[in-house]
Amino acid sequence: MQGFVDIVQGFLDLGATVILPVAIFLLGLLFGQKPGKAFRSGLTIGVAFVGIFLVVDLLVNNLGPAAQGMVDRLGVELNVIDVGWPATSSIAWASVVAAFIIPLGLVVNVVMLVTKTTKTMNVDIWNFWHYTFMAAMVYAVSGSIVQGLIAAVLFQIVCLKVADWTAPMVSEFYELPGVSIATGSTISYAPGIFLVRLLQKVPGIKNWNTDPDTIQKRFGIFGESIFIGLFLGAAIGLLAGYGAGEVIEIGMAMAAVMVLMPRMVKILMEGLMPVSESAREWLSKRFGEREIYIGLDAAVALGHPAVISTALILVPVTVVLAVILPGNALLPFGDLATIPFIVAFIVGAAKGNIVHSVIVGTVMIALSLYLATDVAPIFTEMAVNADFDMPEGSARISSIDQGGNLVNWIIYKVFALFN
Repeated sequence: MQGFVDIVQGFLDLGATVILPVAIFLLGLLFGQKPGKAFRSGLTIGVAFVGIFLVVDLLVNNLGPAAQGMVDRLGVELNVIDVGWPATSSIAWASVVAAFIIPLGLVVNVVMLVTKTTKTMNVDIWNFWHYTFMAAMVYAVSGSIVQGLIAAVLFQIVCLKVADWTAPMVSEFYELPGVSIATGSTISYAPGIFLVRLLQKVPGIKNWNTDPDTIQKRFGIFGESIFIGLFLGAAIGLLAGYGAGEVIEIGMAMAAVMVLMPRMVKILMEGLMPVSESAREWLSKRFGEREIYIGLDAAVALGHPAVISTALILVPVTVVLAVILPGNALLPFGDLATIPFIVAFIVGAAKGNIVHSVIVGTVMIALSLYLATDVAPIFTEMAVNADFDMPEGSARISSIDQGGNLVNWIIYKVFALFN
């Protein structure tokens, strides 16, 4: 068993830039593409994700230190450390249930496609770690592998159903036809869609048009995404207490993110469209006219400037929330750079309205802080069992991504009632 776990972990360590091209290549062959064409599609998507994650690294490497600077300036002393998704995923894969998740997840997805209970073919295997964490949490509280796997399947089903529901919005707003997003951290914020709809009915607020196009028309050249990135990045640098040189540096980095991310997503779609078309043709021949979505990482939504703009504003907002919210014990840090991923559905529902997105994002992040605080004891127990190196000076850990995940929390609490 341990040998199989090591093989699975070794494959996952290759990351999305290898796993996704392999999955797309195999899908292309399955749907009748010639090997050369299928290989080109997979390779193009791999190249696109290399570019996307290079830009994400640029975002993370600049936001992380800036967030730490803000925390230091505020003198925040909270006793639960947000260790971020990389640490969270490593804790998940260290669980004894981890070896079952990928094969089980693939079987569940195929069964749901055949029974027409989902339209999403999720090739984002790399993000199955969210299902693994769900299983690991329930296993930790119950000691039952079966209960853990049931919890993982429930989590996956919710992810796929939310992906189906939001796919039309992903197609229309993000201009990603045939794509859905089933990433565990993103679907947790799907309830924010209802808050957006409610906000859009509030007199006065509903008329605040602050999408990138409107901003550009109002401010001319200074309303372009490249300048928005520059200004927001510089503002974060000032809040972090940076000197003039560092303020300019982070401003330039955020301007680069605004410009480069959409370019990478265009390359991604160039590789994805041939496979998507082949999938539709293959399915229509065998099952009649049927819509099918390819489930991809939420990173594909980062190409819209409203997503990055909203996320950059929410970084200092999250730090302030952690300080002022009574009962919160989580010190946000590791997952601040994942905010663009978790607000993707909110921004899409708001049709790029940055003000509406920030308001709803603030409410949802406040909820996440409380959820992450609540699960900190079991989260820490799992980390200790996985021989995780605890951050210096911290007694407990959690994360905004999965610790503060609403779907994860609900399923965990249901199983905890019986254990």
